[in-house]
Amino acid sequence: MRWANQAVAVNGKPVDDGALPGLQRIGLVRSVRAPQFDGITFHEVLCKSALNKIPEAAALPFRYTVNGYRGCSHACRYCFARPTHEYLDFNCGNDFDSQVVVKTNVAEVLRRELRRSSWRRETVALGTNTDPYQRAEGRYALMPGIVGALADSGTPLSILTKGTLLRRDLPLIAAAAQRVPVSVAVSLAVGDAELHRDVEPGTPTPQARLGLIAAIRDAGLDCHVMVAPVLPHLTDSVEHLDALLADIAAAGATGVTVFGLHLRRSTRGWFMSWLARSHPDLVGSYRELYRRGAYLPPSYREMLRERAAPLIAKHRLAGDHRPFAQAPRAVEPEPVQATLF
Repeated sequence: MRWANQAVAVNGKPVDDGALPGLQRIGLVRSVRAPQFDGITFHEVLCKSALNKIPEAAALPFRYTVNGYRGCSHACRYCFARPTHEYLDFNCGNDFDSQVVVKTNVAEVLRRELRRSSWRRETVALGTNTDPYQRAEGRYALMPGIVGALADSGTPLSILTKGTLLRRDLPLIAAAAQRVPVSVAVSLAVGDAELHRDVEPGTPTPQARLGLIAAIRDAGLDCHVMVAPVLPHLTDSVEHLDALLADIAAAGATGVTVFGLHLRRSTRGWFMSWLARSHPDLVGSYRELYRRGAYLPPSYREMLRERAAPLIAKHRLAGDHRPFAQAPRAVEPEPVQATLF
């Protein structure tokens, strides 16, 4: 295995505080740190399943996902997946950003599951929980095996990412698209460079992601863009949306989806603590907007729709795309032994 001399836990027996009981429940092999990933610990596990069936209550446009990682070094303050780390006895804040679980055998397990006679080759979504092209993918290279397994089995797939590392796999993804339906989407909702550094500190820059969109198109693939989440009073102005959509159109995107921020469970507290530090003047407005729950009120959502629609038309960007057409619904995570994630 990689980085043998940098292991801090071996064979599931922790030698520091990095390996918590929640990790033991999901098959921890060892925990690893490396100088090029300062502050991040990778917990290598052997998963028992790869295909995850989404509960019908989620009302999402796909029923199956594969997630090679749990936790994400992108460190987006608003990430809706943060509460899932609590089922591993980690916290939803700094632990989610720095304690990354790696399912090292995910491609092998996926191939086995795809060979089952009961598999009906329904679309599998990649990147719905944590980003499959976060920094760890540069070392562990799980995605080539995952994409290859899906294409070899005749299974359609979709990919959603903020990670420019996807460029590495463009030849593989383009080849897969010759065999099965493939959808590729890039998440880009913050065009302001300073705000980007503060709210999405571990992600590639907006300019880098615009370059990724262009590279996807140059590879002969359509590229949808998720302009999400839109942050009230920070990225929802006509000026910001207009400039961002203009850049996205110039990069060659074939469509966009725009929707606002939702704040579920412990993500709400983590985001609000960031807001209080960086934009204390907005705390009162956010408390009012989210006083009834995780989602923006209908009046705000309608305002955002009316604001975005003419801009989408102006820049000739289609407003819908099958695997990425709606915001994720509030779905309570299953216990860690289940297969939701």
